Amino acid sequence: MPSTLCGTSVDAEELTPFLPPGKQLTVTPQVRPSSTWCDLRVDGTLAVRTVQKWWQGGRDTAYFLRSQTLEEVTESAENGRFVFSGTQGFGKTKACVDEKYGQELYTGFQAYASDHEDADAMKRLIVSFTESVERSDACDGPPA
Repeated sequence: MPSTLCGTSVDAEELTPFLPPGKQLTVTPQVRPSSTWCDLRVDGTLAVRTVQKWWQGGRDTAYFLRSQTLEEVTESAENGRFVFSGTQGFGKTKACVDEKYGQELYTGFQAYASDHEDADAMKRLIVSFTESVERSDACDGPPA
């Protein structure tokens, strides 16, 4: 079980229930000028996707998540800094700001291939994932 996804720490114990049974895990990064996507596949099926995306500054996490999913995500923590459901979570970093372009770094964690739904576990995943992003080089600015 991976403890990192594309270089960003994740809580393997919290992640495991969101994965379907299978034999082979494949992790694939997709780095773009304003975002980094990380896909975790189990036996070729997309199971989990994370995102780190530079997005308009001064917005809230709910605004960001509307660009990432059409599903209803209604739970929140820390005055809306984290928004989550049983299978998805989105967050906003505290101090990752690109002054030149007026952007802030947002995060996302989406589980697709399991019937498992657990809003408390998803909250823990998105909070710990976002904190890991804040401690990483990703916080320095958008990928070149």
